[in-house]
Amino acid sequence: MTDKIFKTEEEWKKELNDEEYEVCRMKGTERAFTGMYWDCKDDGVYKCRGCGIELFSSDTKFDSGTGWPSFFKPEDDERIEYVEDRSYGMVRVEVNCKKCGSHLGHVFDDGPAPSKLRYCINSLSLKLDKSN
Repeated sequence: MTDKIFKTEEEWKKELNDEEYEVCRMKGTERAFTGMYWDCKDDGVYKCRGCGIELFSSDTKFDSGTGWPSFFKPEDDERIEYVEDRSYGMVRVEVNCKKCGSHLGHVFDDGPAPSKLRYCINSLSLKLDKSN
């Protein structure tokens, strides 16, 4: 794992638009079926919007029917931070970028084989690099 990135909130606000900041830094959630990648079929690597580290491959993306980009595994589990989330009267597992701390979404245990996991990720947390 590469070194962590530390930025002030003012630096983040300069780099991210209002919607990206709300999701990535304030742990917001975009509305289902509105993000740019929920139904994207393009090949490539999905990188963290905050720091550019590679997080998910299009090879692991699947249609979960939820309206958010879903993946059955990350590129490297060491790039993901897992945090218990007890907000909204639920117990879930939040996933964040381990390098910059950006909120990505949540992981659930109702995904397809081989992992049986569903990483439910906000499009606003990602940038698709089609060059890989």
